[in-house]
Amino acid sequence: MDYTQITGLLAAVLTTGANIPQTIKVIKTRSTKSLSAATYAMLFLGMVMWVIYGVIRKDIPIILANAVAGSLCGIILFMKLLALYRKRKDNAN
Repeated sequence: MDYTQITGLLAAVLTTGANIPQTIKVIKTRSTKSLSAATYAMLFLGMVMWVIYGVIRKDIPIILANAVAGSLCGIILFMKLLALYRKRKDNAN
């Protein structure tokens, strides 16, 4: 492995791992009140696009890192959208 690959691998581990604490917190507390749906929607879409880019380039590290990070962001986004839906439903009643 050369320095370029090590740098890419470290970047992938850090950016993917950065999503883990937030995802755990959201799952445990079931609270997304302070999170931006727009931010997580953009992050999720960006990671999906990185996966597509990785597939086109046949770059396994890009595919794996962004698939995992995208899944974590997708969980948060889903929970945020669910909370928004429930809040609107409660306000309508």
